[in-house]
Amino acid sequence: MENVTIFTHPLIQHKISKLRDKNTGTNEFRSLIEEIAMLMGYEALRDLPLEDVEVETPIETCMTPMIAGKKLAVVPILRAGLGMVNGILALVPSAKVGHIGLYRDEKTHEPHEYYCKLPSPIDQRTIVVTDPMLATGGSGAAAVDFIKVHGGKNIKFMSIIAAPEGLKRLHEAHPDIHIYVGHLDRCLNENAYICPGLGDAGDRIFGTK
Repeated sequence: MENVTIFTHPLIQHKISKLRDKNTGTNEFRSLIEEIAMLMGYEALRDLPLEDVEVETPIETCMTPMIAGKKLAVVPILRAGLGMVNGILALVPSAKVGHIGLYRDEKTHEPHEYYCKLPSPIDQRTIVVTDPMLATGGSGAAAVDFIKVHGGKNIKFMSIIAAPEGLKRLHEAHPDIHIYVGHLDRCLNENAYICPGLGDAGDRIFGTK
């Protein structure tokens, strides 16, 4: 699939396996989500634009590359996507953070927007949308729709685990964006949960049931 990266790095796979364990507590789960997001972000941000700037070293003045332009916007899908933000901010502390709030209809499993706040000017930024779970793909596709409506152009989507159904739906809806997946799981069950999955990411990040 063009514009899709599925990670095979041993550190990412090891940490995802720890996420899956039902005995992994809230504090460790939250830390693992951040660490995985940082490892994925390192690869996802390899094409950030650079420009040469003048820097004075202890030896001499030189021209040396730094990230160019309006830099980065991280846009988590609330609420579970928040868990990945600090991992990316560890790489690019100057990034701006927006938020998209979606809830899923329990009967149709379709997403509905309840909040959208994006950093300006969004059209000049590289935008990384975060959501640990890409299940049906409905929320992911809707979030990218909203960002495009607001003028976003250079969009990346980062998900820690994905179901084939969700990856296919997001890719077909937005073939122009690059999708990064930590691990592609087997399928969705009848309740639209990823199998084998890791349960409800939001509940496990925030310690709620």
